[in-house]
Amino acid sequence: TFNTVLRLRNTWGSAQPMQLFINEKLVIEGNSNAFTNPVIETGIVHCRALLEFLGLGMSSAGVLQVLRRPRRQDDVGIEHYSNANGPLAIVSPEHALLRWPGGVTEAEQALLSVCRAANKGLAHLTMSFAELPAEARLLEIASRAVPALVESYLYTPLGLSAPGRQITARRREHS
Repeated sequence: TFNTVLRLRNTWGSAQPMQLFINEKLVIEGNSNAFTNPVIETGIVHCRALLEFLGLGMSSAGVLQVLRRPRRQDDVGIEHYSNANGPLAIVSPEHALLRWPGGVTEAEQALLSVCRAANKGLAHLTMSFAELPAEARLLEIASRAVPALVESYLYTPLGLSAPGRQITARRREHS
């Protein structure tokens, strides 16, 4: 949903009129930001939680790293899951970055964009967080890369299929 909304907002340029139908009945109307903004915020937080689940975070120097702090007793991480070979391993930054076809630098910046956005745009607002085209592009990359990492390092080793997409988008019909 995060990726779909980012791609749609990129094509719109500005908020669009919106109507939300459930069971073919109009239940909500307004502008698209009422839907897209919370989806983007939730997507950023969810991606960050998934990165931390995999064992990845951002250092104070702004570099992708294995989380330094030990997990709390009630935290769940990838290492709590096992297959026939034993517990799954925490994902190293090197392994996470090498999987991206766009290159290591772009991959690292995309994953770090999730951490920056969660830290500087959502957890507390600062002047250094602004919706910049470069950040939006990196978040769109991360919205695809993070689920791919979870699929590669959790679902595949467990012999499971990753969950399918929750929503689909279609082109707007012009009247």
